[in-house]
Amino acid sequence: MIILLVVVGLVAIALGGYFNPVSSWFTRLMVDAQTWISTRVLAVEDFLTVPRDVASLRQRNAELEAEVAQLQTQVIDLQQQVTETNILSALVDFARANPNYSYKAAAVIGRDPSPFLRYVIINIGSNQGVLPGMPVVTDKGLVGRVDAVIAEGSRVQLITDAASAVNVRLQSSTTEAMLIGSVTGDVSLDMISQDATVNVGDVVLTSGLGGSYPPNLLVGQVVSVRKLATELFQQAAIQPNVDFSQLGFLLVITNFAPVNITPLIATPGP
Repeated sequence: MIILLVVVGLVAIALGGYFNPVSSWFTRLMVDAQTWISTRVLAVEDFLTVPRDVASLRQRNAELEAEVAQLQTQVIDLQQQVTETNILSALVDFARANPNYSYKAAAVIGRDPSPFLRYVIINIGSNQGVLPGMPVVTDKGLVGRVDAVIAEGSRVQLITDAASAVNVRLQSSTTEAMLIGSVTGDVSLDMISQDATVNVGDVVLTSGLGGSYPPNLLVGQVVSVRKLATELFQQAAIQPNVDFSQLGFLLVITNFAPVNITPLIATPGP
């Protein structure tokens, strides 16, 4: 009976709301305890898992960097292939536009290390029918001529070489001159008659005189003229149409036979 009366009394008190403050305090206490325990558990879990996460992130970062490097290499290769394709296409168009000559395509595989010589090495030689003296061109114009040949390679003397001399003419007139190179790689016209009219912008072509080059190969343009009354000839600076610093693929004209006319040139007697 006593227990029953106590239970009934507690129920009555609870229904009357007298336990609400105690219940709220106990609930807050339990929530705070659970929050504290949860925070500590998460901190311990993070402490134990972070090293693994960092290692995983580092590995993934390394994998991504490797993929980026590989993709960059592929992009460079594709750009190089596109450039080479465009160059070869331009050479094919040039050969088709000039069907009077036969050509052998060649790639530049080396350059003369001397700063005073202007030569390049190409990857075709006597086994491919290349002979000394054959002219070399690109779709932009005259490059030079074959200077020496071995079985699988050739050396090409550029028109910018100091020992190079090419008989040329101005497209706008019958004016003839000698195109000469220099140790600095600059190209100029010499032996221009004082009576000739030379203007900036005049186009320079090979004349075919001298037997070393076929006629009408594009060389470049006049960029300045030097004319002094006290000198026998005018001189002019030339901007070659070919960019000699960017030579990659060339065409060797194989059906032109150079002629050495030196023995036929009369020399003054004693």
